[in-house]
Amino acid sequence: MKSPKNRRVFVVGYAAATPLGKTFDETWKRAVLGETGFRRVTRCQVDTPANVVGEIPDWNPAGLDFSSEKEAKDWNAMYVILTMAVCKDALAHAKLEMVDGVKERTACMIGSAINGHDAYRKATINLQEKGPNFVSNYLLPNLCANLPSGKASMLLGFTGPIFSPQAACASGNYAIGLGARMIRDGDSDFVLAGGVDTPIMPEILHGFANMNAIIKVTEKDRAWNDPGKASRPFSIDRQGFVLSEGAGVIVLAAEEMIPIYGLKPRAEVIGVGWTSDAYHFTRPNGPTVVRAMREAIDDAGLRPEDLQYVNTHGTSTPKGDANEINCLREVFGNNLEHIPVSSNKSQIGHTLGAAAAIEGALTIEGMQQGIILPTMNHIPDPAFDHVDVVPNAARKQKVEIAMSNAFGFGGTNCCIVFKGV
Repeated sequence: MKSPKNRRVFVVGYAAATPLGKTFDETWKRAVLGETGFRRVTRCQVDTPANVVGEIPDWNPAGLDFSSEKEAKDWNAMYVILTMAVCKDALAHAKLEMVDGVKERTACMIGSAINGHDAYRKATINLQEKGPNFVSNYLLPNLCANLPSGKASMLLGFTGPIFSPQAACASGNYAIGLGARMIRDGDSDFVLAGGVDTPIMPEILHGFANMNAIIKVTEKDRAWNDPGKASRPFSIDRQGFVLSEGAGVIVLAAEEMIPIYGLKPRAEVIGVGWTSDAYHFTRPNGPTVVRAMREAIDDAGLRPEDLQYVNTHGTSTPKGDANEINCLREVFGNNLEHIPVSSNKSQIGHTLGAAAAIEGALTIEGMQQGIILPTMNHIPDPAFDHVDVVPNAARKQKVEIAMSNAFGFGGTNCCIVFKGV
């Protein structure tokens, strides 16, 4: 194998679809205003008080300029066409055209936790109710984790490597880390890196509810009359995350490609830290989470005191939030009280494999705009005294160095450090 080129890696564009909006611009505008994107589920029927979710508003795959009713019917795993749309938006934001010399050197890796289970569910119902001839001949492709990236390549014309990093709720950060390494070493010049998940199905909602992972909104809960208050990371009354759908894609580029193609650098990827817990399939393990943060900071050539903001994993679960704050205290010591640490999941919920990529894009936009997004719905928890969670309103504050955390089922941890430009 050839020696690595040790190239610097920059973010030149991004896009997202979230419960706050089907585009990144819509999402950002509402996030800055402190709005949340939660409502009672409309995509399916469930028999559980865990019925507050985050759905992408006005999402209509058949109405896209590259799709149709037939396309939407054939590719009925929602994450396929959603990925295509967000990849298209991300390249447009980057102003990167798939011309000769670019398309061959552009890779795509979009991770997911749930993959195409909605297509499998529809096929199962058709098999039971109508018979074997009604199982879609598109079923198996809809289930392939690499198909969203593959369909994006067919739509947009790039021919570099495509695959799906499978790291549960850390998938988006794994994609960014792997993409940055591929560019650094010279395997690709450009990478579309991100995550996607469309998990709002009865089986998934009931499963999360039965493991007490998502919030169950009862009449005594403050979200009963206002579902927007259901996700409340680091709050004393947090009860679990809000399950959401979404996608996020970040466009990475090698430094020397930026002037050649007239691209705009928006941030630099300077540190990646990844570990596994070897502990429990859902509960986090403090020492390995701490190591992931420290390795990301060390990979960036920095010290903990150099960081100016942390976009936390911040799911709104009692144990998860407490573990993350304890780990942050271990990494940053007394300096933590001077570092803002907020959670985007308070506004968009937990989009599983898409979360880290969406949060990375929001972090970078915030660095450019001089804005830190808030932790909404916050009621202080005395256990987190002297921790600045940016409560309940966005803050004007310049950030040059930020870390974005992501932790997933199975003990997957990945932290990315970005530097503003």
